[in-house]
Amino acid sequence: MATQGKRIRVGVLFGGRSGEHEVSLSSAASVIRALDPEKYEAVPIGISKDGRWLVGTGAIKMLPDVLKSGERVVLPPDPTAGALMPFASSPGQQSVMVDVVFPVLHGTFGEDGTVQGLLELAGLPYVGAGVLGSAVGMDKDVQKRLFRDEGLPVAPYVAFPRSAWERKPADVLKLVAKQLRFPVFVKPATLGSSVGMTKVHNRHELPKALDLAAEFAQKILVEKGLSVREIEVAVLGNDQPKASIPGEIVPHREFYDYAAKYLEDGTKLLIPAPLKPAQVAKFQDFAARAFRCLECAGMARVDFFLEKRTNRIYINEINTIPGFTSISMYPKMWEASGIPYRELIDRLIQLGLEAHREKARTKYAIELPAGAAGALES
Repeated sequence: MATQGKRIRVGVLFGGRSGEHEVSLSSAASVIRALDPEKYEAVPIGISKDGRWLVGTGAIKMLPDVLKSGERVVLPPDPTAGALMPFASSPGQQSVMVDVVFPVLHGTFGEDGTVQGLLELAGLPYVGAGVLGSAVGMDKDVQKRLFRDEGLPVAPYVAFPRSAWERKPADVLKLVAKQLRFPVFVKPATLGSSVGMTKVHNRHELPKALDLAAEFAQKILVEKGLSVREIEVAVLGNDQPKASIPGEIVPHREFYDYAAKYLEDGTKLLIPAPLKPAQVAKFQDFAARAFRCLECAGMARVDFFLEKRTNRIYINEINTIPGFTSISMYPKMWEASGIPYRELIDRLIQLGLEAHREKARTKYAIELPAGAAGALES
């Protein structure tokens, strides 16, 4: 860890093997740009699309180059190593020390608990949810089950393994038609940014949508299509999370798909969302409860639907590593709530360090009295 008077070395982890690789680069550049240079030293750590870990300089303009020509490293699952180590084929390269890791990896192999597990094994502090919260937060089906147990309202849906669609497509089509009315939304159950998602208006369109979702995940989720407003709430904290002022997404397309999010202009972001005070309070309560329910930490963005006809609230999903560009909803909602971007980054790093210190208090082995070890071996 950094000593007093030294800058904290923040490993900003970005890229990754998911369909949200490009989105991650924009988020990472914004995080690095916002780090207070008097307190922090940025260490860009890029993960290529084929899974190679690479390090480069702290220059933001070098982010794409880190992925092309950075020095290759590995993170050993060994808490005594304390550093990113040179790859076996890189003789003479120095190890890279970091004090805390800020994962800005969206989607599979970044937001699903896998990287978090590696960081735990390596004994490195990191920002955001741990293994459990990340894994559950990535599975839209499992999180919805937990939300229902918590008493949070969830829209009607069905979920099934990809293998069921491939083995018995007629049964799956019958299941969807029996449980839900069209239109429906078909999406991969374990991916974000609306990758692989389709709005299906009738049964004829369903097989193509299921085929697309099956390309991106081993489990498929089909959800009832509702006429809704899309409301989002940012959450910050560890054991005592706080919820931000809600924001609203007003897409210019039929729904808020990948193109509307990242490729086209026209979508409106309303912060604060035009809501009644009682609605604001309910969204904030639901968001904090969802965060605690999944045992999240640090940050999350909770997405809701507000049905236009009935004003009923449904929780849609939680994002444990939300988009982090300066114009992303998560930081903008906190800015509207009184926490500017740079301060938000600072708080998240401190929350990550606090969570690591709390874990360090936990015993993982029994301290045997003198002579007891020998007795056990006999």
